[in-house]
Amino acid sequence: MTPLLQLDGVASGYGATRIVQDVSLTLASGGALALLGRNGAGKTTLMGTIAGRVGLQAGTIRLRGRELGRLPPSDRCRAGIGFVPQERQIFGTLSVEENLRVADLRRDWTMEAVFDLFPRLAERRRNGGGQLSGGEQQMLAIGRALMGSPACLLLDEPFEGLGPVIVDALVEVLARLRRDAGLSMIIVEQHARLALDLAEQAIVIERGRVRLAGSRDTFLARWNEVEDMLAVTHGPGPDTGPFQEGIRG
Repeated sequence: MTPLLQLDGVASGYGATRIVQDVSLTLASGGALALLGRNGAGKTTLMGTIAGRVGLQAGTIRLRGRELGRLPPSDRCRAGIGFVPQERQIFGTLSVEENLRVADLRRDWTMEAVFDLFPRLAERRRNGGGQLSGGEQQMLAIGRALMGSPACLLLDEPFEGLGPVIVDALVEVLARLRRDAGLSMIIVEQHARLALDLAEQAIVIERGRVRLAGSRDTFLARWNEVEDMLAVTHGPGPDTGPFQEGIRG
C-alpha cells in the first residue's frame, strides 16, 4: 500500500546553507508522527520543507504518490497538506470569520464545521484575530488549516506558551480529528511524552539528520536514551504517571 506521505533523502535549507540532510520517513493514512529534537535541530525547517516554505535541495516528497517537492505552498495545500506554523500567522486585522474564509477551498470542511470543533471561535466569530487570546489564536490557526480539507496536518509547536487547560482541550481536538476524520498528522512538540501520547510513531532529529526512528513503544522502552538525545526534561518517565503531568510540573 502506498503511504500517504513519503520523504526520501530530503535535504533542504536557506540559500547555500543546508539545514536538513538525508531525511526519510513514511506516514500512513490516518497515522501520526511525533517529530522531536533539541532547539535548532532542524524540525521547523523540515516542516517548512514539506509545506513548501523552505526550498528542497535534494530528495523527494510525495503525497499519495504525487511528487510535491517543486510545487509552491498553495498547490501543496490544494494537494492535501495543511500547515499550522509555530508563529500561528493569524491576520490580526481580519475577523475570525474572515481568517477562515481566506483559506476556504470549498471542500469537506466548512466554517460551521470549524465552529462545531471550536465553540469558542463561534462565540468570537466577529472579533479580530488580534483580539484573541493565545489559545484562541491557536484554535483559529488549526481551523484555518482545516478549511483546506487536508489529508495531512503539520503542526509546529501547537502547545507552545499555552496553559494546561487549553493544552488539554487542543489534545482532545487533535485526537478527535484523528478518530472521527481520519486525519494524518506530523507534530513538532518540545514535551516528548505529550507528543507520544498523540502519535504512535516518532523520530528524533539531530543536526538535521534522523538520529532515532520507531514506534511509541520503542521510544518508551528507550526512554533514558531519548531524554539524553533531547537533553531536556520532558515530564515523567514511562512508569511514573500520566503524560500530562509533564506540562504541569
